[in-house]
Amino acid sequence: MGPGRPPSSLKAGDKIEVDRADGKTVRFSGDRTAQYPKNRFPTVEVYKNVDQAGLRLITCGGAYDQSERYYSENVVVFASLTGSR
Repeated sequence: MGPGRPPSSLKAGDKIEVDRADGKTVRFSGDRTAQYPKNRFPTVEVYKNVDQAGLRLITCGGAYDQSERYYSENVVVFASLTGSR
């Protein structure tokens, strides 16, 4: 996933790299992207324990209400660890 690319454009198999404080870079592979209304955010699905290293990217999406400065939905990217260097 390149700089400036919106999370909602991520497709299954796309790569995400995270530079860690210890100097290593870890790689994740996007599993899926989902969009949820903020008033029905699936907390358990997003934050549940998984049996492998995983990454969740959460951002705003959906309609933007200018007067309220509020997005109606959240976009969540689910990804799994695939390696490090």
